[in-house]
Amino acid sequence: MTDFSDLLKADNQQPARSIQLVDAKGHDAWLAAQPAPVRAMVAAQKFRGQPHDVAILPGEKDDDWSVVAGVAHGEMLGSWCLARAAETLPEGVYRLAQGSAGAAALGWLTAQYRFDRYRRDDAPAGARVLLTSDVARIAPTVQLGQAVALVRDLVNTPAADMGPPDLEAAVEKVAAAFGARVTTTRGDALEQGYPMIHAVGKAADKAFAPRLIELLWGDPAAPRIAIVGKGICFDSGGLDIKPSSGMRLMKKDMGGAAHALALAQLIMAAHLPVRLHLLIPAAENAIAGNAFRPGDILRSRKGLSVEIGNTDAEGRLVLGDALTRAGEDKPELIVDFATLTGAARVAVGPDLPALFANDDALATDMAVAGGEVDDPTWRLPLWDGYADMLKSDIADLNNAGEGGFAGAITAALFLKRFVPDNTPWLHLDTFAWRPSAKPGRPKGGEALGLRAVFRLLQHRYGRAG
Repeated sequence: MTDFSDLLKADNQQPARSIQLVDAKGHDAWLAAQPAPVRAMVAAQKFRGQPHDVAILPGEKDDDWSVVAGVAHGEMLGSWCLARAAETLPEGVYRLAQGSAGAAALGWLTAQYRFDRYRRDDAPAGARVLLTSDVARIAPTVQLGQAVALVRDLVNTPAADMGPPDLEAAVEKVAAAFGARVTTTRGDALEQGYPMIHAVGKAADKAFAPRLIELLWGDPAAPRIAIVGKGICFDSGGLDIKPSSGMRLMKKDMGGAAHALALAQLIMAAHLPVRLHLLIPAAENAIAGNAFRPGDILRSRKGLSVEIGNTDAEGRLVLGDALTRAGEDKPELIVDFATLTGAARVAVGPDLPALFANDDALATDMAVAGGEVDDPTWRLPLWDGYADMLKSDIADLNNAGEGGFAGAITAALFLKRFVPDNTPWLHLDTFAWRPSAKPGRPKGGEALGLRAVFRLLQHRYGRAG
């Protein structure tokens, strides 16, 4: 995994290149104050103070140069204001000419993320180190960057190398770093205790057998929170097979699990005073003679019977059993992440996780938290009037809504049936993927909603920074 720990360092007045920040409003005045050689270089590089503009400025000596970077607002830096500079500048050490990077330090780190597991880079870019006088923010910012990188790495890894056992190994690696305990349920115990997880994953090769991975950490007397992540390591659609175009990115269908694990890592690294229960139902929705079928009736851990209207609506099945298990220990909050529906992407696009909540105050707190850290979500309604779409003639409910309407909402309503009454619950239907690059955010696996939930937890448990 990309290591960001050496890219953000305390400023002890060591040698560094200077970065001046200029916005469009102040560009003309700044340019007028520059000597002629600087104005010529700025013109040659077409720098106009627009966000993400970057130019190299000559100094008095041959090897002396500095940087000017365009930002949206010179007085208020967002997470991605320095990302383009971090992507394009030569390797070396840099500091801002005035002020502190603040939130923009995160983008400086994530811009240097590389997923190079499968290719040889004969000319790797050297590190661009940013110095900061805000020493207290270094460790938390690096922790956020590492969590984002963890999501990206897990999602970017092809399914052949990120099956259920690999996901389990990833959980164990994070757990070992913080002294957490991991238990995994598989085989007969899974079939008996978590029948929907078993049904979804039973057609996969034995090496990719389904399982429920659980991590426990923290003081048992502390407030208990449950974090659940959909871990469908590859989704063929099952017998309701996807077209090839729909299958192309299904290595990312464990993106919910990646978010949940990264959030667990952040919680433990920050020593939040909680009793953390992480649950990842991991399976491959494969096709074989023993695959579950449209029309089958599945038992669930909760005791509800589920008619299978579509085998490609499998994520809600594994989450149903996991949410039931999460609720058995009476947490005061349940959060789940899932790449659950294409309908959510139609509704809010790739950048915004669709947020569902059974508590209005909790949803409001999420909106505030996301705004604070440039990680927005968009709330959609848990509209009970659509619950009839999940009715079955022969079972307690159907896993696929009728008529093709409100797909994200009906999926959330399905999950709601497995959440204990009166337990605050957040469901994030996230894409976990960036279809095109933006500064600090390369194309590929992406953490969307992760930082917002973590900020919410920081506020809730008294350690927001």
